[in-house]
Amino acid sequence: MSIMEYNGGSVIAMVGKGCVAIGSDLRLGNQALTVATNFEKVFPVTDRIYLGMSGLATDVATLREQFRFRVNMYQIKEERDIEPEAFAHLVSSTLYERRFGPYFIEPVIGGLWKTQGGEYKPYIAAADLIGCLNFAKDFVVAGTASEKLFGVAEGLWEPDLEPEDLFETISQTLMNGVDRDAYSGWGAIIHIVTPDKVVTRTLKGRMD
Repeated sequence: MSIMEYNGGSVIAMVGKGCVAIGSDLRLGNQALTVATNFEKVFPVTDRIYLGMSGLATDVATLREQFRFRVNMYQIKEERDIEPEAFAHLVSSTLYERRFGPYFIEPVIGGLWKTQGGEYKPYIAAADLIGCLNFAKDFVVAGTASEKLFGVAEGLWEPDLEPEDLFETISQTLMNGVDRDAYSGWGAIIHIVTPDKVVTRTLKGRMD
């Protein structure tokens, strides 16, 4: 089996109208054995950027701290918050540094970037384990249920969804996707990022 599937778990990010949603399941496994049911894979980077990571749980924990350190150093040096695109390239370069002995994670980035006119535009991206970025205008997925998530998201996602509609869409996509994957599940956590607030909701799913 692949080391990327060892601990299981799935992450998804979706674009809405002036908002972004990012979510993950809560299962931590040792192959088919469930170890924990509250393992979060999505972390805040700034007030408007969230990072989701699926893959090997030890590398998720390591990179969470490494990205926090690098973002803090960026903010001290630049005296401003990092923008989503700059953070995506920071993630990419951090992973590419270790390309010959890579971290076994697939990151998903979701956030809002501020335009010259003061508007906030959604931004999502994903990368493979050596940092090759994949930008999208609709949704990005990662993890053991990624094929199922792609299929459900293709059918449910629509352009310019309002925050509540986006929450409903990403929730249905994530819950239906992980229900079809033995290595993901045990509920989910969803973050809806808007220009003025972040709404976080926990979903209950099948417990088997």
